[in-house]
Amino acid sequence: MPTAVLLIAHGSRRPEANHDLARLAEAIRARELYPIVETAYLELAEPAISAGGEACVAAGATSVKLLPYFLSAGAHVVDDLERHRQELTERFPGVTFELCPPLGLHPLMIEIVLERLKSELSQMK
Repeated sequence: MPTAVLLIAHGSRRPEANHDLARLAEAIRARELYPIVETAYLELAEPAISAGGEACVAAGATSVKLLPYFLSAGAHVVDDLERHRQELTERFPGVTFELCPPLGLHPLMIEIVLERLKSELSQMK
């Protein structure tokens, strides 16, 4: 039973900002842990979440992990993404759609922040 990953970002009018999600998807695909990895955006960019979910199902997914590429569980994650999850579940009743937690304050996030701070300090010298 193929499990897909649908990476979801907010979306931006700046294409270069949206490229980060595409690069993340490529890196996850390269690890070959999930047979299907797609991207989608909440707004301002394409593909939309409904199209991303549809792409996962069309590729044969019977389970889709919706991963919010967001730092916290704000209104977009708690309300908007849950609404999209419910709509996908209704549209594709034979497929399980699971909304994963946002990136949040994962222990590795602390290391990332500290690394970025160190990078900033070295660039200022």
